[in-house]
Amino acid sequence: MMVEGMALLDLGVSPYSGDVFHETPLIVYLFHFLVDYAEIVFMIMDALTDVTLYLAVQEYNKLMFKKQKLLLELKKYPQEGHELLRVPTEMYYVPLKVSLFYLLNPYTVLSCVAKSTCVINNAVITLFILATVKGSRLLSAVFLSLATYQSLYPVTLLPPALLYLLQKEFIPVKMKSTGFWLFSCQYCSIYQGSLCLLVCHSFFLLNSWDFIPSIYGFIFLMRVCTSRCTEHSAFIP
Repeated sequence: MMVEGMALLDLGVSPYSGDVFHETPLIVYLFHFLVDYAEIVFMIMDALTDVTLYLAVQEYNKLMFKKQKLLLELKKYPQEGHELLRVPTEMYYVPLKVSLFYLLNPYTVLSCVAKSTCVINNAVITLFILATVKGSRLLSAVFLSLATYQSLYPVTLLPPALLYLLQKEFIPVKMKSTGFWLFSCQYCSIYQGSLCLLVCHSFFLLNSWDFIPSIYGFIFLMRVCTSRCTEHSAFIP
């Protein structure tokens, strides 16, 4: 599919003129220049995803231990529940296990071999997770907008990411406070601004808005068709 889109682009024809191509313009132009190094690009993306997952889990473990230590000092845990608390020696290998589970997953291996663009989506989403765990609102919003631009579905990660960042910034979170709404507006503005920038840049590359119905309209259309087929199949004896 990607090869067909690049071939149409070379002929001066919009890849979105038909109903076959559904990748984003930035991905098309990226692989237009890296087509000879596609195998290396996909391997690098997988390696980047793996390292990012490792760092994200490692950082999250550190935060959890700090929180647990604070609650222990404040005597928030009952005495009989202390044996259930996590210790550093038990969690030391968790990031490595997550990393290995990702690399050895058959779906991961087959996606890389098939040169599926979901490998790139995975890399962007894991970078978003790492940025969120680190508490960087700018990078978190930017990577989330990149992930949304690619497949739309990651927009559902906006509320949990915002809530997580708010919990790190304000303890406890108070919806009536000015800082709560200011932080929320800043994060959403960065996210929306980055997404608009990506969409507008795609328009200037193609000089057309054809990619919007071909990518995002296709997602909604397939969702509706799948739902209707499921409803109809329920009545088939």
